[in-house]
Amino acid sequence: MNRINNIHTNETIMRVLIAEDEPISCRALEKNIADWGYETVTAKDGLEAWSAIKKNDIQLAVLDWMMPEIDGVELCRRIHNRNQENISKAIYVILLTGRDQAENIIAGLSAGADDYVAKPFDFLELKIRLQNGERILNQKEEYIDSASYDKLTQVWNRNTILGFFNEELVRGRKESRATGFILVDVDHLESFNRSHGHFIGDTVLFEVAKRLKKNIRGYDRLGRYGGDELAVVLPHCGLIHVEGIAERLRRCICDRRINTQKGPLEITISLVGTSSDVSLHATGEELRQACERALLSCKEKGSNTAVIVERL
Repeated sequence: MNRINNIHTNETIMRVLIAEDEPISCRALEKNIADWGYETVTAKDGLEAWSAIKKNDIQLAVLDWMMPEIDGVELCRRIHNRNQENISKAIYVILLTGRDQAENIIAGLSAGADDYVAKPFDFLELKIRLQNGERILNQKEEYIDSASYDKLTQVWNRNTILGFFNEELVRGRKESRATGFILVDVDHLESFNRSHGHFIGDTVLFEVAKRLKKNIRGYDRLGRYGGDELAVVLPHCGLIHVEGIAERLRRCICDRRINTQKGPLEITISLVGTSSDVSLHATGEELRQACERALLSCKEKGSNTAVIVERL
C-alpha cells in the first residue's frame, strides 16, 4: 500500500518502507510518516518487505525486529549487502526493537542497521531519526555527484564518462546496436591561456562544454576527457550518424564567438569520431586510442575539422 501527504513543496519526496507485522502499529506508523511528508510503502512481513525493496525505489526503511518469514536483523543484513553493491541507491535503515539491551542493539547495528528506536517509542523521536537519515542520504548523494563531475566544465569527469562508454558498448552489443564515440579538442587553447590568462581559457572551455551539451541528444553523455579535450558517448549511433553529429557540434562552436572578459573570441574545435560498428570485437580502449591517434594527426594538419575513423 502506498500513501502520500506532500508537505515538502519543491523538494524530492523520499519513499519510506514500513515493515511491521502488527496491523494497528503498521497503520499508526503509516499515518504519521505520511503526515511528515514522506511517501510510504508497507509490508506485513520480512519477505514482503524484501520484495518491496527490490521492486520500489526505497530510500528509508523502518523495520520491526520481530517479523514472520524474514526478521528485521536478517533484512538489515540483506539491505547492507545490497547497499555495498550499489552505493548510489543506498537505503537508510531504522530498526524498531523492544530489545534494548546493549548486545541486542550491537547485533542490529552490526547487521547493517543505521539507527534504532527502542519500543515503546515516541513518534517525535522517530520523526527526528527519519529526518537525520534523509539528511545523511542527501549528503551522500551530493558527494557521489561531486565525485562524478568535473568542477570546471560541469560535465562528467574522465572516469565517469569512460565508465558510461564501456557500459553502453556492452549494452549495445547485447541489443545489436552500435555505440558512437567522439573526442573533442579545443583548438589553440594553450595559446589562449598564454595570451589572455588561464581564467579566459577556463571561460572558453566552460562555454564549449555548455554548447556541446545543448547540441547532443538527451540520452547522450558528455564528459571532460582531460585538459582541453572532451568526450561524447552516443548510444544507438552508427558511423554515419556519428559523422553528422560531429559536424553539428563543430559548427555550434565555430559559428558564434564566445564572450569573455577580453571580448568576443573566435573559437574552433577539432573532432574525431568513430563507432563500434567499425569492428565487431573492438574494446572501448581500442576505439578511444584510434580516436586519439587520429586527433593527433588531425591537429598536425590544421584545426576546425571533423574526422571519422572508419577502420581500426
